[in-house]
Amino acid sequence: MKLLVINGPNLNFLGIREKGIYGTQDYNDLVNIIQNKAKETGCEIECFQSNHEGAIIDKIQEAYFNKTQGIVINPGAYTHYSYAIRDALASITVPKVEIHISDITKREEFRRISVTKDACDYQIYGHGFDGYLMAIDYILDKSQ
Repeated sequence: MKLLVINGPNLNFLGIREKGIYGTQDYNDLVNIIQNKAKETGCEIECFQSNHEGAIIDKIQEAYFNKTQGIVINPGAYTHYSYAIRDALASITVPKVEIHISDITKREEFRRISVTKDACDYQIYGHGFDGYLMAIDYILDKSQ
C-alpha cells in the first residue's frame, strides 16, 4: 500500500518550538518512527513537509495522479483557515486522516476550529507522534 504523510508549517521545527506542547523529539525522529511503521506493515510511506500552502496542495494533487492509497495530514496552522487545502483534500477519494500532535481541543480557541477535518475521514489529536501511527493503522484497517 502506498501512503503519504503530509506535515504543514513549522512541523520541521519539532524539538525546537514549544517543547512543553510538542515535546523534544525532532522532525527526523518523527520521520524515522513513520518509516519504521512502513517496514513493519510493508507499506510504502512518503513523508513530506512544507511551510507553503501551495506546495501542500500540489502534493495532495500529485497523490491523485501517482495512485496514493491513503493520506495522513497534519496541516499545522493551515488547519484553521485553509479552505484551499480543504478543497484539495475533498477532491481525493482515498482514506484521509487529519492528525495533530497536541490536543487542539484544550488549546487556544482558534485551534479548536478545523476547516480541513470535514474533508478527512477521521481526526486524531493529542497523542503525540503515536497519533501518526494510529492514523496509518486507521487507513490500513479502512482499506481492507
